Amino acid sequence: MTGLQRRLREYVLLTRLDRPIGILLLLWPVLWALWLASDGVPEPKLLVIFVLGTVLTRSAGCIVNDLADRDFDPHVSRTHSRPLAARRVSPHEAVALFVVLSLLAFALVWQLDARTIALSVIAIGLMLSYPLFKRFFPAPQAYLGIAFGWGVPMAYMATQGTIPLEGWLLFVAAVAWAVIYDTFYAMVDRPDDLKLGLKSTAILFGKADLVIVALCQLAMLAVLVFVGVRRGLDAYYFIGLASAAALFARQLWSSRQREPGACFKAFLNNNYVGFAIFAGIAIATVQR
Repeated sequence: MTGLQRRLREYVLLTRLDRPIGILLLLWPVLWALWLASDGVPEPKLLVIFVLGTVLTRSAGCIVNDLADRDFDPHVSRTHSRPLAARRVSPHEAVALFVVLSLLAFALVWQLDARTIALSVIAIGLMLSYPLFKRFFPAPQAYLGIAFGWGVPMAYMATQGTIPLEGWLLFVAAVAWAVIYDTFYAMVDRPDDLKLGLKSTAILFGKADLVIVALCQLAMLAVLVFVGVRRGLDAYYFIGLASAAALFARQLWSSRQREPGACFKAFLNNNYVGFAIFAGIAIATVQR
């Protein structure tokens, strides 16, 4: 392996391109929004911009997170081998890569209208500030949900030129979903986070963690049911939601012992939740 190949490999690890689950969890709510906002026929240009923008934004966000956590990650079993934590990539390299990815993302957003561009500035602020919230905010997963869900109002604005109530309801569902899957993720790191003094909903919820996650699941599904009823979507949409509910139940059952491996699998399983909801939306809007 050449020196260039080794550097590129480290950059792939730094941006988590080898682990696309984060891209998918960020992308699914955006796709829900694009399909609903366009009544099932999203403009190809918007689809390309939002998909590529999601990949670039998530990659840049991983760099920001690892820069902020580079002195904590060496002490966490799951993260000690990350490029910045292991000092295989310097902070200066990471900042340079972040700037390149951010400029590419902004070049994509620049193709949109001024109001969507303005919303993207808020998205950048959310991305940059999220790592700091783990230091003092007891529920950083909720803040992550706002950051991850912000693509929903952006998609509505880019498609319709406004953000209707439906768009904000979908945003609320996306925030609740992030709390759900990232709490499972935080349950894996709970012992290490307690030692380091970091915050998470896994720590905040304590022994009630799965009960509160279940309540968030119910709240998310209730909001999505309301959206479907309000839009008059057909049975396919609700079959998608029923499939998501079954997946949620499986996550709760499999992680009932709080075993780290099971909690991580529950986190990963949320990719199928996102797909089930999207499939229901896509089929239901095609039928209209």
